[in-house]
Amino acid sequence: MADGMHAVRADITTLEVDAVVNAANSSLLGGGGVDGAIHRAAGPAGEARITGGDRLPARHVIHTVGPVWRGGDEGEAELLASCYRSALALAADHELETVAFPAISCGIYGYPIREAAHIAVRECRAFLKTHPSMEVTFALFGEEELAVYGELLTGDEAG
Repeated sequence: MADGMHAVRADITTLEVDAVVNAANSSLLGGGGVDGAIHRAAGPAGEARITGGDRLPARHVIHTVGPVWRGGDEGEAELLASCYRSALALAADHELETVAFPAISCGIYGYPIREAAHIAVRECRAFLKTHPSMEVTFALFGEEELAVYGELLTGDEAG
């Protein structure tokens, strides 16, 4: 584990950690019912909220809405960085020790994996310098994502 972080290819919903991060869908922002509940739980892009884990192995779920990739010139990097900072701050506020992140914004939101991974690793590394007892797991869907995070975490690529 490099700097309290590691990457695994896993279904995030199966991990036994204090909290998993849910990359909430901003297209579900509004109205009442389920859409409204998701919006109230997740907040605007770049922010995070925490709820109980219900039937998941994780005790908590931290919800955050990542940015949609629009080419990189519309503040996407800062919004994505804010997702990680906000989620980690919530975890620390709730005295959580283990947090698992997906590759926020890299699915249907189209954020390029390499750029997103740089931001994720940079923000988590910076946070863990002041919270060394916390452990971060990056739970990734595919081999490409795992390879990119692995390079960044082991220092095989200049970051």
